[in-house]
Amino acid sequence: MPDFLVIGAPKAGTTALHAALARHPGLYMSTVKEPKFFLSDGPPPAKGGGPGDALTYREHIWRRPEYEALFDAAPSGTLRGESTPLYLYDRAAMRRIRQTLPGARLIVVVRDPVERAHSNWTHLWSAGLEPVGDFVRACDQEERRIAAGWASFWHYTGLGRYGEQLEYLFTLFPPEQVLVLRYRRLVDEPAQTLDRICGFLGVQQHVLTEIPRQNVTSHPESTLGHRAVSVAQRAASAFGTLIPGLTAATLTGPLERFLQRHSRERQPLSWEQRQELIPRFESDIRLLEEVLGESFRDWIMPRERSGGMVGGRPADQGQARNGRPDPDPRTPSAVP
Repeated sequence: MPDFLVIGAPKAGTTALHAALARHPGLYMSTVKEPKFFLSDGPPPAKGGGPGDALTYREHIWRRPEYEALFDAAPSGTLRGESTPLYLYDRAAMRRIRQTLPGARLIVVVRDPVERAHSNWTHLWSAGLEPVGDFVRACDQEERRIAAGWASFWHYTGLGRYGEQLEYLFTLFPPEQVLVLRYRRLVDEPAQTLDRICGFLGVQQHVLTEIPRQNVTSHPESTLGHRAVSVAQRAASAFGTLIPGLTAATLTGPLERFLQRHSRERQPLSWEQRQELIPRFESDIRLLEEVLGESFRDWIMPRERSGGMVGGRPADQGQARNGRPDPDPRTPSAVP
């Protein structure tokens, strides 16, 4: 079983962080990023409420022997880790982790919740799964989608309420087992941030100096062609549930690549858009400040940078398919 987990938050650089940590000789990261083992107690749902949900549920590694096998190749003396950023949001998952791995070290990355939500929406929009082409209107659909059983990755605002999530986490784990980082520091101060993580895990510092650009969100334009192919993508995802195993990717993969073939980097939010979303997070930001004892006022202020903070997606990359095996992240081919 793993010694440490990256538990949150989605669209806060966890895929890139997973790839960076895999380069450390004292760490072994699971070749499947986001195995999602602790998200269910037994098999995940067979059906999904939102587009693509049922196919994602198939990716869960929920049987304990298969989960433990992810770490079989770990060299002797290394620390084993995995990254499933949905754990922090799922209280039942956190209780399972506490019961199974009470001594685990936990890493959390928090990101401006409006930017995180926008990146989340853009991820699903660029994959052809999000049917609403306006970010703010899509957020307005959240309560209806939750009631309809859409998976947690569709909870654009809920996933960004870190105050209530961390407040609950600290009822289960002592603060010395939890490291909370800011996404902005991953981007602006990668070497210092990686040293802080290595110190927290108790492995050699000054080994890792950069975080690769992994899972950079693209932003296709809302053209007639994009909308038409997106309808086909959602239909393929639904039809794919009738195909055994993960072979449905042969239907959905080509459509997703087509949608993203000429994508721009994620487009900035206007201050007006941010103002529509900020009130949904203000009380939780105050709670987060109380829980962590530091200010997050910058999240509710106008800013110079919005949209993608790491530029456009490298030409040789597609959108990350978490939950499936990746090439060995220690090899140069994994670094753009």
